[in-house]
Amino acid sequence: MSTSSKRHAASAWALGGLILLTVNLRAAITCIAPLLTHLQHTFHLTAFTTSVLTTLPVLCLGVFAALAPPLARRIGTEATLTLALALITGGILLRTVTATPALLAGTTLAGAGIAIGNVLLPTVIKQHFADRVGTLTGLAMTLMAASGALAAGLAVPLDRTAGWQTALAIWAVPSATGALLWGPFARPGNGNRRKNPPTRTAGPALTRSPLAWAVAAFLGLVSLTFYVLVSWLPDIMKTNGVSPTQAGTMMSVMLLTGIPLGYLIPVIATRLDSQKPLVIAVTALKITGLAGLLLAQHTPWLWVILLGLGTGSAFPLAVTLLTLRSPDPQTAARLSGMAQTSGYLLAGTGPFMIGLLHSASGSWTLPLLVLIGAAVPETAVGLKAAQNGFVARTPQPRHEIPRRRETVAS
Repeated sequence: MSTSSKRHAASAWALGGLILLTVNLRAAITCIAPLLTHLQHTFHLTAFTTSVLTTLPVLCLGVFAALAPPLARRIGTEATLTLALALITGGILLRTVTATPALLAGTTLAGAGIAIGNVLLPTVIKQHFADRVGTLTGLAMTLMAASGALAAGLAVPLDRTAGWQTALAIWAVPSATGALLWGPFARPGNGNRRKNPPTRTAGPALTRSPLAWAVAAFLGLVSLTFYVLVSWLPDIMKTNGVSPTQAGTMMSVMLLTGIPLGYLIPVIATRLDSQKPLVIAVTALKITGLAGLLLAQHTPWLWVILLGLGTGSAFPLAVTLLTLRSPDPQTAARLSGMAQTSGYLLAGTGPFMIGLLHSASGSWTLPLLVLIGAAVPETAVGLKAAQNGFVARTPQPRHEIPRRRETVAS
């Protein structure tokens, strides 16, 4: 086989690996919520244990994200991805054991694998598809959203026809397939270990970069609003006079709205000289939608659609900024780990905090005002994160320092 043919084959293999990676970054989480009532009865879960089960995935995304960059530097990106997908597979299968410790441990394992995969997703795109960052990030975000929606939609029908264990276990198939596909890349001599040896000086510089912290804060605030709405939007709508069935439908519509935006936003973002207009548009949509829920409750569908447009655009934009602000795959891994560790830990406090405010105030007015207020710092850090330039990178000779603005062909 010629060198060109080998290169094309490797690129096609990496694309298949990228697709299988992204398909597994939501499904193991979203398939749980529709089955929660059934799981409560099957495992005899207390209210506290149920809360732990629903909180664990988001907390895992923050806690285990920090492991991804050092693992990738030590054993290679591809080997780390193989491990992440194996953890997801093992966690999914462990959850099918009818024992509460197995359910919680399996959720933790799957969450750890998803956290590592989330962090390394920008690295994979930067390393294997540097000339197609917008297109491949868009494809990844679309597949992530679609697989999450599909897992949630199939959970109850699979439960009714084949049982809850099948409804959970079926998602071990794509994760195991992904691990097998990434496995050959993880052999000694493959990956970025040889081509891009790690340095000891790159890490501390990143934590001193205001631009890096702006990217991290933007991702955290974007995720906080999203998880608050996922947790509480149906209750908000029911308080506003919407039936429970319609409230659930509105939740689905908000999530489904993000699927096409998951592709469009990264493509648009990489073609713009500055992503600041996108930051302003995204936060304006969310502010308008939240204010509408508060002040104009007679048109709920309008506000749900606007919130779908806003939240569906915000996360893909935040992930794209992780890649655009990184000059190389190693920096992308470190920035992604830093941003997702701090960001998801922040996001994990959102639903709990908003729930406390609702309980204390007896209405949704104060919580919605807090969410609207959170859009102000989100806009500020988003505008900072959208400015042209790179975060701190490994020191190199002056003639190798990259241009301030990345040009990406999509």
